[in-house]
Amino acid sequence: MKFTDILYRVEDGGVAVITINRPERMNAFRGRTVDELIRAFKTAWASRDVAAIVLTGAGNQAFCAGGDLKERAETGRYGETEWGTFEIERLHRIIRDIPKPVIAAVNGVAVGGGHVLHVLCDLTVAASHAKFGQTGPKVGSFDAGFGSAYLARVVGEKRARQIWFLLDLFDAETAERWGLVNAVVPLEELLPTALAWGRKIASYSPTALRFLKHSFNADTDHIGGISHLAFDGLELFSKSEEGMEGARAFVEKRPPDFGRFR
Repeated sequence: MKFTDILYRVEDGGVAVITINRPERMNAFRGRTVDELIRAFKTAWASRDVAAIVLTGAGNQAFCAGGDLKERAETGRYGETEWGTFEIERLHRIIRDIPKPVIAAVNGVAVGGGHVLHVLCDLTVAASHAKFGQTGPKVGSFDAGFGSAYLARVVGEKRARQIWFLLDLFDAETAERWGLVNAVVPLEELLPTALAWGRKIASYSPTALRFLKHSFNADTDHIGGISHLAFDGLELFSKSEEGMEGARAFVEKRPPDFGRFR
């Protein structure tokens, strides 16, 4: 497979490593990035050589900064896609549905849609310098599906509302204290730790792991219906003047003027 926006490899011990490879854009995703991530996860799903997946970002500055706002501001969307639609909701579903544990190795900033990706992973190990947080309402976007409702199951209602309403960045130690991160390690130990977890998982019964993952998901799978409504609403909102104001302000490096939409 030829990828432009991601890297895919399978390590000894049955662990696939999927790397978002756009460090010049803080590993922000565009439509093509999402398409390639879906293809990589489907490849790992089908492969008998893969028992666990590690998701990370290139470099040491960012895991993923969410959607590519420069692309959105310039074109009104996230660029060309294989199917003609922006498939971020499909990516969310495949991370949840793939019957193999997914480990996020957060090597820097995980904000906006990038924060949602790590939340959806089964486990998260973070570098000590990693930063977490949301940006949606600041840039004219939101995730009213798994990115908020499932987040509340992970950290609790008050913390989830704090993350989405105040939009403050918080450090890896805070994320661990809140139960959003399983472990914090020095950067040089990040990928080795994630791979060690993956190899450990690979030594266990794949059928048992499959049923466990489906069981964990069953309690919150109804959020998928909410997610459909949320993303349909987001598609309409993102094309409005209010939705575009946040992206334009980000690119123009000025505060957004949302007051006129109240």
